[in-house]
Amino acid sequence: MEKANVTAAKDFYLTELSDLPEVQIALFVMVLPIYLITLAGNGAILMAIWTDARLHTPMYFFLSNLSFLDILCPTVTVPKMLQVLLSKDKRITFAGCVTQLLFLIDVVGTEILLLAVMAYDRYAAICSPLQYTRIMNKHLCVQLAAGTWVTGLINSMVHTSLIFSSSFCGPNKINQYYCDIPPVMALSCSSTYLSELVVLLVGGILGGGAFLVTLISYVYIISAILRIRSADGRRKAFSTCGSHLSIVCLFYGTTIATYVRPTSTYSPKQDRIVSMLYGVVTPMINPMIYSLRNKEVKRALMKAIGLKGFS
Repeated sequence: MEKANVTAAKDFYLTELSDLPEVQIALFVMVLPIYLITLAGNGAILMAIWTDARLHTPMYFFLSNLSFLDILCPTVTVPKMLQVLLSKDKRITFAGCVTQLLFLIDVVGTEILLLAVMAYDRYAAICSPLQYTRIMNKHLCVQLAAGTWVTGLINSMVHTSLIFSSSFCGPNKINQYYCDIPPVMALSCSSTYLSELVVLLVGGILGGGAFLVTLISYVYIISAILRIRSADGRRKAFSTCGSHLSIVCLFYGTTIATYVRPTSTYSPKQDRIVSMLYGVVTPMINPMIYSLRNKEVKRALMKAIGLKGFS
């Protein structure tokens, strides 16, 4: 009898952000410009870095990777969300849900590791300025960037395979506007103990390790900055890592609140708000933080679009 009640999942059904049609239209009008601004902003950062030889440095190499991730992150979820807001068809196929979850975990995991690598880069630049070019050579930068992408993908494949090896019972309605770990596991008819354990362990090791690297790097960075005698010197030193620190605080806060906790504490309404922050809003804010606080990026952007007078 127990097996008879378990059905093979062919389709899942996503939850819209509101049941009211007028609210759904308002959300569509709000989210679409945010998504387009995200694409334009991060695309502009990539164009500025690629076209200006002065930005071909380790810091901007890692920033270009971050901008690419900030394009991928909302692209995984937002187009489907926009469709759900305008359509009565809330379905997503089983294969579509697997693909969406695979890429989402990949992007989030890669970005967490990349932020740790960027923190180490800032540590090397501020604490060992004379040896910086030797430490952060081109070969090491490529290895570190490739390592974050490969590790993020392997991590994602492990989680996705474990989650979708479970049995699912109808009606397979996901309490989220996209396929994510907590709402998908909540639909499982079989035990999710192993999946939850792996999420907590791997999340604790990778996420905790990345956070520890970031924290230690900034302890040394702040200590080095405080030893600088001139106020102007301290301001210039801090300006090189202030943008990255702002993004770290914003990203870690929202992702930890979503993933590093048991499924029993899962709250659909709360998670939809949090996921909107890290999945839609944060990728839009990141290029603004870097372009507004960084004169070199602004100069390269103006040059790239032909506004030489403003640079």
